[in-house]
Amino acid sequence: MLAIRMRTGRRKALAFATAAALTALAVPALTATPATATDTATATATSTGATTATATNSAYDSTYYKNAVGKTGTSLKSSLHTIISSQTKLSYSAVWDALKATDQDPNNSGNVILLYSGVSRSKSLNGGNTGNWNREHVWAKSHGDFGTATGPGTDIHHLRPTDVQVNSVRGNKDFDNGGSAVANGGGSLTDSDSFEPRNAVKGDVARMILYMAVRYEGGDGWADLEPNNSVNNGSKPFMGRLSVLKQWNEQDPPDAFEQRRNQVIHDSYQHNRNPFIDHPEWVEAIW
Repeated sequence: MLAIRMRTGRRKALAFATAAALTALAVPALTATPATATDTATATATSTGATTATATNSAYDSTYYKNAVGKTGTSLKSSLHTIISSQTKLSYSAVWDALKATDQDPNNSGNVILLYSGVSRSKSLNGGNTGNWNREHVWAKSHGDFGTATGPGTDIHHLRPTDVQVNSVRGNKDFDNGGSAVANGGGSLTDSDSFEPRNAVKGDVARMILYMAVRYEGGDGWADLEPNNSVNNGSKPFMGRLSVLKQWNEQDPPDAFEQRRNQVIHDSYQHNRNPFIDHPEWVEAIW
């Protein structure tokens, strides 16, 4: 396994170690408590004060991922595509209720956590008005022109609750470092052609983008989605900036919230997984 380095002070530094305890949080309308997706993880301090987290085998390696384990490069990507393409598809209207379960605030079952701002907001405030939260396509739906059609447009592995106004600021921009502060964005930054999410979800964003690139390869009537190292991708089926997304994946490894979300999607909605949450080292193995 590859080691993943995190910045000093990251809130997620102990995320793997606490995942097993937090994944037992109750979720409305679920019939069973989700199990943790990762067996164990270790976190050790280095001489420079940084923290290194080493991922161990996923609990699904001998079952769900058995045809992918041990592979790298295009072979790994192809195997993962085959595995995760088996999924239950949701309608766009069904996404509202799904997000109320997948993104539930672990400290308040009546709220969801908004992706970019980190704010906890009432589940009932979903809509399109100021003060509401709506359904953000992390892989912008214009990048490949899939809209909100059933498929990539309703795949909740990359759909997240966001503040309506913050969502509007992000628009369809690619992801990159830099810019000025986004109002009520929790530390997110933006400029004319890119968006940088708050530190605590940088890795989440990277893993969602790369999930989409593996899941949608152009063979099922949708565009072949791919990451690249550009911004201003517009309507092309590309999303950047890959080099930055790879850095974010390393700096911000999966925490208990992200792991639990993956489990709820697998158990109760789409019945497929984001492999980069279970194995973040697979990002480097493919790209």
